[in-house]
Amino acid sequence: AAALARCVKMLPGVLAVFLTFFSLAESKDKDFYTFKVVNSRGKLVSLEKYRGSVSLVVNVASECGFTEEHYKDLQQLQRDFGPYHFNVLAFPLQQEPGSDKDIDSFVRRVYGVSFPFSKIAVVGTGANNVYKYLVESSGKEPDWNFWKYLVDVNGRVVDAWGPKVSVKEVRPKIAELVRQIILKKKEEL
Repeated sequence: AAALARCVKMLPGVLAVFLTFFSLAESKDKDFYTFKVVNSRGKLVSLEKYRGSVSLVVNVASECGFTEEHYKDLQQLQRDFGPYHFNVLAFPLQQEPGSDKDIDSFVRRVYGVSFPFSKIAVVGTGANNVYKYLVESSGKEPDWNFWKYLVDVNGRVVDAWGPKVSVKEVRPKIAELVRQIILKKKEEL
């Protein structure tokens, strides 16, 4: 009975060690595509559906000096490289005016853009977990709209750029990653 009592007393400690180990193991397995986010229609979406393609993750705003150029160039990237090998994953900032549906309608009508998710916070204590991961992985935190994070087919952050770096400047890196996908698929045939 005494041995059983000692085992019962040790159980919380053993359980805590096990849970800590499990949490550490789980966090090491995390990558960009393991997260779930809300799309502009309020539906929870797993980013897992983008695994195997290259993603450019962007925090967007519709009333910013960078808006027009970035939106047009992002949509052109999506047309040129997507949707099988590449996707623009755009997240409006929390302070963006209007509802998610308003934003979606506006960017579709004005810029022909069709890739926004729900509004989120990208910095601070309330930052969305996706952005916490992007910042932690890249070592670069957004300080303005239109930060761009390039994510490879395995969910690893390859690079990040601020809004002063144009989408056209990032395009060659995206093209190279997409080329690698295409070449790998050809080798597998």
